[in-house]
Amino acid sequence: MASSLNLSLTDELRHFIDSRTGDSGVYATPSEYLRDLIRKDMEAQSTLLHMMEGLSDLKQGRFSSKSILDIAEED
Repeated sequence: MASSLNLSLTDELRHFIDSRTGDSGVYATPSEYLRDLIRKDMEAQSTLLHMMEGLSDLKQGRFSSKSILDIAEED
C-alpha cells in the first residue's frame, strides 16, 4: 500500500527536481525521481553493509582462497 509524504524544499532544490522531471527530464514526475533516489540509496546501504560484514570476516580470519569468479561459478 502506498502512502504520502509531504516535504519542504528550498527553491534551489525544487528547481533542480523540476529540471530532472517532466518533458525536459529523465523522470516523468518528481515522485518517480525521488522514489528512484531512495531505491538507489537503499541499494548503496545494502552494498555498504555487505562490505562491512566482509571486512569483519577478514579481521576475524574468515576468508577463502577462492576468487570471486570461482565463488560465482558455484552458484
